[in-house]
Amino acid sequence: MADTTTKKKPTAQVIDGTGSSTGTRDLPAEIFGVEINEGVIHQVMVAELAAARRGTASTKTRSEVRGGGKKPWRQKGTGRARQGSIRSPQWVGGGRVGGPKPRDYSVKVNKKVRAAALRSVLTDKVNNGALWVLDGFSETKTKAAATALATAGIEGRVLIVLDPKEGSSQAVDRAFKNLGSAAFALQGSLSTYDVLVADALVFTPGALDSFLERSTGGKS
Repeated sequence: MADTTTKKKPTAQVIDGTGSSTGTRDLPAEIFGVEINEGVIHQVMVAELAAARRGTASTKTRSEVRGGGKKPWRQKGTGRARQGSIRSPQWVGGGRVGGPKPRDYSVKVNKKVRAAALRSVLTDKVNNGALWVLDGFSETKTKAAATALATAGIEGRVLIVLDPKEGSSQAVDRAFKNLGSAAFALQGSLSTYDVLVADALVFTPGALDSFLERSTGGKS
């Protein structure tokens, strides 16, 4: 017998500049309504955190430490352990054994896996009612931003996705940037890690439109 159950269409809550709800916006199921794949999320998270490591730590081996060319004392007859150089690892100021050297921590992950991971975490946000669209915000005061979030019931770490080409993005940036709980991302640089660690995800209308256009090739 065929399964006649219908899957709920993913939607985002739309709020105005005061934080009051003005309705909902339908979202494409191929991006915001997929089956969550924890395996690819983990794979991409490991890659993104590894890529954030600078890999510039460096220590010197005994051959790289300056000095120590002369034997500190004769081999026998002193009653002390034999030593060949004051730059040996057991000496203060000596070389380091097995210390870090500059390296590349990056992990290769193909584009399809990255896209699948991002779709999974976006779907998780929609399933948990943690995705909003902030429409018509024109204030530049931090107090107005805090009031809007409180009215909408948005708490915790908030990731706000902006589109530089959108006129209201500048006002949103100025109003929200002094909130300690707010972080920002451009629609073209949204990452799995950014979405996953955020408690709430807020798009401006232009940022959501641009993101959908990039993700669907203009078929949104």
